[in-house]
Amino acid sequence: MPNAKFNVPEPKNEPILPYGPGSTEKSLLKKKIEELKKQEIEIPIIIGGKEIKTGDMGECRTPHDHSTLLGKYHKAGKKEVEMAIENALEARKEWAHMPWQERVSIFRRMAELLSTKYRYLLNAATMLAQSKNAFQAEIDSACELIDFFRFNSYYAMQIFERQPNSAPGMWNQLQHRPLEGFVFAVTPFNFTSIAGNLPTAPALMGNVAVWKPASSAVYSAYYLMKLFKEAGLPDGVINFVPGSGAKVGRPALKNPNLAGIHFTGSTKTFQTMWKTVGKNIDKYKTYPRIVGETGGKDFIFAHKTVNVDALRTAIVRAAFEYQGQKCSAASRAYIPEAVWKELKEPLLTSIKELKMGTVEYFTNFINAVIDEAAFKSITGYIEYVKEASDAEILIGGGYDDSKGFFIEPTVVLTDNPKFKTMQEEIFGPVITIYVYEDEEYESTLHLCDETSPYALTGCIMADDRAAIIKAKKILTNAAGNFYINDKPTAAVVGQQPFGGARASGTNDKAGDMVNLLRWVSPRTMKENFNPPTDYRYPFMEEK
Repeated sequence: MPNAKFNVPEPKNEPILPYGPGSTEKSLLKKKIEELKKQEIEIPIIIGGKEIKTGDMGECRTPHDHSTLLGKYHKAGKKEVEMAIENALEARKEWAHMPWQERVSIFRRMAELLSTKYRYLLNAATMLAQSKNAFQAEIDSACELIDFFRFNSYYAMQIFERQPNSAPGMWNQLQHRPLEGFVFAVTPFNFTSIAGNLPTAPALMGNVAVWKPASSAVYSAYYLMKLFKEAGLPDGVINFVPGSGAKVGRPALKNPNLAGIHFTGSTKTFQTMWKTVGKNIDKYKTYPRIVGETGGKDFIFAHKTVNVDALRTAIVRAAFEYQGQKCSAASRAYIPEAVWKELKEPLLTSIKELKMGTVEYFTNFINAVIDEAAFKSITGYIEYVKEASDAEILIGGGYDDSKGFFIEPTVVLTDNPKFKTMQEEIFGPVITIYVYEDEEYESTLHLCDETSPYALTGCIMADDRAAIIKAKKILTNAAGNFYINDKPTAAVVGQQPFGGARASGTNDKAGDMVNLLRWVSPRTMKENFNPPTDYRYPFMEEK
C-alpha cells in the first residue's frame, strides 16, 4: 500500500444544463429519448454480477402514454432475495476491507461517467419511465446524483480522518467499520437520484446492499446498475432485486444478517417495516440501523408583508412541478386575507397558462402522474372535495387516463383548516389554501404546526423580520427543511441536507455526513507505548 494521507478534493455542485432552444444538450437528449423509445429491453435481476431471469414479468410503460412499452423486467421472490443476501455477504469479505480511498475512486468515477456518458441516458430514461420533464430530470437523475457521489466521497474522508485525542504515552484511534451484515435499500419512483443514493451511500462506507427499486422505476434503476458496473463497483456489493414489496421485503427483513434499512417511501410501509424488525429483534446478529424518509404535508405560510409575485411563483412551482410527486411538494398554504385578495386572480391566471402533456414536448410544464394506483388515489381526493360543503375547487379538478395518467393542476380553497386535504398527504398536483384573518398570524402558525402528522418541508414568506423570527420559533419542529422566502422544494446536496421528523422519517439528512455516520459502527482502539508492570497504585503506599 502507498504511504500517503489521501485527500478528496472539495466538491462543487454539478452545473445544471438549461436545455435552451437550439442547445447541444437539448438535441442530444431528444435523440436519446427517440433511441430508447424504439427499443424494448428485458431487465434481469442482478445478483453477484450475474443476470437472473425468473419469468415472472412486470412491464415498464410510459405514464404519459400507456401504449409505449419500454421494457419488461423479471421479478424476484424469496429464492432470489436469499441468493442476493448470500452474494452480498460474500462480496463483503473483500469490500469491507478495501482501503477507503479505493472505494472513493469508484464513486468519483460514477460521478464522472454520469456527468458525461450516462447523462442523457439517465435523463431520457427518467423522463420516459417516470414522466419527468427535461428540467426536472436534469436536476434529479443527473445533477443531484452526481452531487451525491462527489459530496458523499468528501464526507467519507472527513469521517475517517476524525480521530480522538491521545494522552502522553498512548495512541487512541477510531475505526469506522461497516455494519456487520447487509443493508436493505428500498427506493421510490419519484427521484432517480434517491434510487441511486440509497444503496450507494452505505456501500461507500464499506457496506453491501440488497436493492429493491420501486416497480414503476425499475427502468431507470437498471441503467444505474450499468453505471455502477462500468465505474468498477465489484459484483455483489449492490444486488438488484426488483419485485413486489411483500415478496422481496419479507425474506430480507427476517434475515438474521439484516444490518440496516435505507428507505424512502410511504409512512405506512416504513412503519410496517419497523414493526417487522421489532418482532424479529431477537433474531438479528446486530441491531439494524433504520433510516427512512417517508413523505410530508408540506406548507407555504405567507405573512401580510409577503412579496405577492414571489408567493405566486412559489405556489405554482412547489405544488405543480413534477405533478406534486415530490416528498417536498407544497400541498397546503396559509394566506392572509389581504394578500389573498391580491393573489387570487394572478395565481389562477398563471395556472391556466401551464401546459400539460407528454415529456417529449418540452413546452409542457405538467406531465402524467406515475401509475394507475396514484391516479385513482389523487382523483379520489378531488372527488371528495367536489362533494364537500366546506371546500371548493378554484381551478383544475379535471383528469383523464385514456392515454396517460393526466390530472390537471388543482387548487382547493377551504374555510376549514382541518379539512381532509389540509391534513393528508395526496402526492399529486393538488394544493389546498386556507385564508386566515390578517391579525391571526400567530394563532395560525400554531395551527399549521398542529394540523399534520408530518414534518418534512415548509416555508415562511414575509418581508417583516419579526414575523419571520416568530415563524421560525413556532414552526421549529414542523419541518426538517425550512425555507425563508423560497419554495419548500429543491434541496441541493451540500447546501440543504434533506430530511424530516415526526411522520416524515428519521431525519438522517441525505446528502450530509449525518447520513453516512449511520452506516458505520465505530471501534475505539488504544495503544499503550509504556504499559505498567506493577499492579500497585501510588495511593496504596503509606509512610
